[in-house]
Amino acid sequence: MIEQVAFLLVLTLGAALFARRIIRLRRGLAMARPSERHDQPSERWKVMARVALGQGKMGGRPVAAFFHVIVYVGFVLINVEVLEILLDGITGQHRILQAPLGGLYTAAINFFEILGVLVILACVVFLLRREFGGINRFNHSDLTGWPRQDAAIILYTEIVLMVALLVMNAAEAALPDGHAPFVVAQAIAPLFAGLSPKALHHVMEGAWWFHFVGILAFLNYLPQSKHFHIILAFPNTWYSKLDARGRIPAMPAVTREIKAMLDPSYVPDSAESPARFGAKDVQDLHFANVLNAYTCTECGRCTSECPANQTGKKLSPRKIMMATRDRVEQVLNEPENTQTLLDGWISREELWACTTCNACVEACPLNIDPLDIIQQIRQYLVMEESAAPASLNTMMNNVENNAAPWAYPQADRGLWTTEN
Repeated sequence: MIEQVAFLLVLTLGAALFARRIIRLRRGLAMARPSERHDQPSERWKVMARVALGQGKMGGRPVAAFFHVIVYVGFVLINVEVLEILLDGITGQHRILQAPLGGLYTAAINFFEILGVLVILACVVFLLRREFGGINRFNHSDLTGWPRQDAAIILYTEIVLMVALLVMNAAEAALPDGHAPFVVAQAIAPLFAGLSPKALHHVMEGAWWFHFVGILAFLNYLPQSKHFHIILAFPNTWYSKLDARGRIPAMPAVTREIKAMLDPSYVPDSAESPARFGAKDVQDLHFANVLNAYTCTECGRCTSECPANQTGKKLSPRKIMMATRDRVEQVLNEPENTQTLLDGWISREELWACTTCNACVEACPLNIDPLDIIQQIRQYLVMEESAAPASLNTMMNNVENNAAPWAYPQADRGLWTTEN
C-alpha cells in the first residue's frame, strides 16, 4: 500500500509539472497572431501522416534516417509498456497484463527488448557521429553551449532508460521463479547469477522505479529541449504551408488599400488595419512561425543546404529558428525587456543575405520555414523603416518608374532590336 501511495504521489507530481510546461508553451504560442492555416484539412492530415508519422523527408541522408527511424519507433512503441507500468503502480501488482495476454504479451516484450537494444545502438552511433564524425553542421557556431549539451543529454538519457528496462527484465529472469521468458532478458540474466533472490528483487524493483521516474523526468525535460519535436512534429506539420514554395502571401492590409484605390465605393474597415506591416518582434509573427520555432530539431540540415551560409555569409536558417524560440522565452521570462527579435536576436546582415531560394524549407524534415520569418521581417524593414539595401531600393525605384528593374525608359528598351 505504501508503494502505491508513493507511486501516485510521484505520478501526480510529474503530471502537474508537465501540465505547467504545457501551459507555458501555450502562453508562448498565444503571443503570435492567428496563422489562418485551417484550410484544406484533408491535405493537411496527409502531410502530417507522410512527414511526421511516416518520416517522409528523412530519406536524403540514409544512414541518419535509418537510425532515426529506430529511435523514433522505439520511443513510440516501447512506451506502450508505460501503460502496464501505470496499471502495476496503481494496483500494486507486477506484470498485470502478462496472464490475460499470454503468448501475445511474451511476443510484445520480446519485440520491445530487441527494439530497446537497437535504440541503445542507434544512440551510441549518434553520439559517435556528433563527436567524431566531422559533420560540419554539428560543429557550427550555432551549437555552442547549451544546444550542444542538450543533444548529448537526450541521447544519454535514452540509453539509460533502455538499460534500466533491460536490467529490470534480466533481474526477474534470474530469479528461481522468474516470470520473464524474454530473449534479451534471458541472455543478460547470467550477469546476476551470483545474487540472492532478495537482492534480485531489489535490483528488479529499483530498475522499475528508476525507469518510471526517468520517464517522468524525461517528459518534463522535453518542453525545454529541442527534442520536443517528438510531440510537436504532428501539429507542426499539420500547419505546414501548402502554397507553392516561392509564393509570398499578399498582405491583407495592402490588399484592402489597393481595393480602395481601384473601387471608390469600397471603404476598408479601419479596425482591420495592422499595428505594423511585416514583423519586428515575435508578437508580429503568426502562430505557425512560433510553433516552427518550438519544433525545430536544431539538426542543421537547413543551414548545411543554405547557399548563403555555404559562401561564408552570416545567415544560418537554424539560428533564425533558435533565435525566434529564445526571444519567445525571453518575453515569457522578462515581459518588460525592450529587446526585439529584429536587431536584438536577428541582425539585418543575416536577413539580407538570404536568397529566398527555399533550400532550407526543402531540407527540413519537419517542414519548418525559416524563410517565412525572414520575409516578414524584411517586409517590416522595407515598409516601416524604408531600410532596404541601396541596390534593392534602386531596383524598386526602377520598377516603379520604368516598369522593369533596369534604369532604362520603356521606350528605349527595345532599341537594340533595330541596331545593325
